[in-house]
Amino acid sequence: MDNTVNKNLDQVELMKQFIGTWKCEYGEDTFLIIENTPFGTGMVSDSQIVSKGESLDSIKQLYGYDRKTDRYVMAELIKSSSVLEICYSWFTSKSSGELLVTNTENARYKWRFEFITPDLIVQTASLDGKVVKEVSLTRTP
Repeated sequence: MDNTVNKNLDQVELMKQFIGTWKCEYGEDTFLIIENTPFGTGMVSDSQIVSKGESLDSIKQLYGYDRKTDRYVMAELIKSSSVLEICYSWFTSKSSGELLVTNTENARYKWRFEFITPDLIVQTASLDGKVVKEVSLTRTP
């Protein structure tokens, strides 16, 4: 995976593609529901893991644009965890990009996202160059 930022891309404008509500199937009758709202040049993400109508966990993410690195810095808190994850995210093309965790054991994973259509994102996690998980997120009304 490429760890460079394409200076010809407008990271702030491209990040707006994530705004809205997204749904991902996590397992049988279990879904991740994400609501991304704009906040300045960044974004706030509120997520719920829901099974059979019951919330199993919630996740809060705050994305802020760092002009110096031309990347987004993201802080993530998961209700069921005491770990604060810090990540960097950026677009490498107009429809795809990467997210890197900079702390915790998850820093060993590389995440790649791609907008297949404006309403479908595929996220791929890899470890040591091998894909270990792929999920699809669909925009919901």
